[in-house]
Amino acid sequence: MRSKSATGSATVKSTGFSTAMDGERSCREAGIRRKQVKRSSRPQKIKSKIEEIRKLSTEKTVRLMFQDEAGFGRINKPKYCWCRRGVRPSVPCHHIREYRYVFGAIEPLTGESCFLIMPYCNTECTSIFLEELSKQYPNDIILLCCDGAAWHKAGSLEVPDNIELFFIPPYTPEMNPIEQIWKELRKMGFRNEVFATLDKVVDRLCEVICSLSITTIRSITARSWIVSCLY
Repeated sequence: MRSKSATGSATVKSTGFSTAMDGERSCREAGIRRKQVKRSSRPQKIKSKIEEIRKLSTEKTVRLMFQDEAGFGRINKPKYCWCRRGVRPSVPCHHIREYRYVFGAIEPLTGESCFLIMPYCNTECTSIFLEELSKQYPNDIILLCCDGAAWHKAGSLEVPDNIELFFIPPYTPEMNPIEQIWKELRKMGFRNEVFATLDKVVDRLCEVICSLSITTIRSITARSWIVSCLY
């Protein structure tokens, strides 16, 4: 517990709990070494990469986009919902393992995006998506940040000339803001609902993706560290 004296200096009152310093001292005495958490250097590397591309292509716009894939299907998990007090809600649930995959890329600075629904999640489908993304911005250069999935690094992957891949560290989904877009899509169109066919899933996907506005995407994904990479 902290309090301030009349002079404004902070003092620590005894609460019966050990302080953080006590914990560090006991760890040293027991010979236990604490793991130091290092801040990722990827944001600085992204900024350096953007500056490098701008120097090489002075007449073109450089876009920083983030890419990922997500599966949507007929299997669902019950989610919380409103109900009357004292009543246990009953929601439908399916366990039919049929899926379609959404490939997506978003630009946090502008809120622009590109989505494509594909039957599989593999190298061939990734190549098709990258080609579509390239066609959407033919006069720009795209620094596309993505994870290190095998189909992103496959030797047979066809990457258009105006797209350069940048891989984020493994196990760091927090560095890819499109992850929050998948959560938004599931919340908007797939909460406690079952679908009679896989075509119904695709129809709903198209509906919720088209309802995403530029303002919504930008508000969800435009994190300060991403914006700082561009300036």
